[in-house]
Amino acid sequence: MRARIVEVIQRSGEFRVVGEAATGYEAIRKVHELDPDVVTLDLEMPDLGGLDTLGYIMSEVPRPVIILSAYAGDAEATMQALDFGAVDFVPKPDGLHPEAAEQLQDRLLRALRAATMARMSNLPLVMRDRHPRRRRTARRAKRTGVPSVAVAVAASSGGPRALAELIPRLPAGLPAVVLVVQHMPRGFTRSLAARLDSLSALPVTEAEDGEPLRVGHVYIAPGGRHMRVRRSDTDFVVELHDDRPIWGVRPAADPLFKSVASHFGPNTVGVVLTGMGRDGAEGLRVIRDVGGATIAQDAETSVIYGMPKAAAPYAKDVLPLYRMAETIAACAEALARQPHG
Repeated sequence: MRARIVEVIQRSGEFRVVGEAATGYEAIRKVHELDPDVVTLDLEMPDLGGLDTLGYIMSEVPRPVIILSAYAGDAEATMQALDFGAVDFVPKPDGLHPEAAEQLQDRLLRALRAATMARMSNLPLVMRDRHPRRRRTARRAKRTGVPSVAVAVAASSGGPRALAELIPRLPAGLPAVVLVVQHMPRGFTRSLAARLDSLSALPVTEAEDGEPLRVGHVYIAPGGRHMRVRRSDTDFVVELHDDRPIWGVRPAADPLFKSVASHFGPNTVGVVLTGMGRDGAEGLRVIRDVGGATIAQDAETSVIYGMPKAAAPYAKDVLPLYRMAETIAACAEALARQPHG
């Protein structure tokens, strides 16, 4: 695997491999000696595991780290690595066939490009035990029923950390449904949802095709599938698709944003968080055009100010991450009180 990673990086012409390490301790030593711009780090290594190695790197010589993660068994550890300061992760290919090699190349180079743009100062550690008691007691007062207000959120590189700051700050009585697109491959979003659920007053789950949307619930788009909203006779329901990637990613936020805008109109709140590229910008424009509230994360708190920068021209509010939850809640409350809500 190490040889394949080296080959992909060297062949790109964009990056140069300055060193290799077979163990965690060797990796730490070489990071000190060679001072690389970016580190790729496997979670499974002899003598010192990837999470412990990442901890040493981030405390001693912090820099952008890309995690290499297996689909099976590594999802929870991958979420921990993102909490510990990794910028992004790339799934290991599950075979040697040409399609797997091409996917590895595309995902790794995209992650490396994102890593070079990362603001390391915006990667504070997320407390693993944040709000567990508030979450359990507050849920007793949660709202239910068919939503009249929808909050749609887009995030990419740095997004899991941003979501772990944003979602737990949303109040249990939020009078809206929350739909989240985090750019992730198949097999990892269930762990992301469980992680956010353990931190939050609102219940957080990975969305399932055809399930009805409920007020006060957070739905995470499954990795590798686009998510939209569909209207049934009595409900709004989740609709999942395997259409081609948009902006090189699936799930993408633009299809969700446009879908939510078409069904909820001015009762929509669109939010674009940290990430590379411009996914979410066109969707935020559509939400603005139907009279919805539009919010983008500011440059000062974004790990990567790509998606929020592209969306900023269509955002009524450009806010630091720590102010977003209160603004979203205030918008949702105001919209829910309106006669047409």
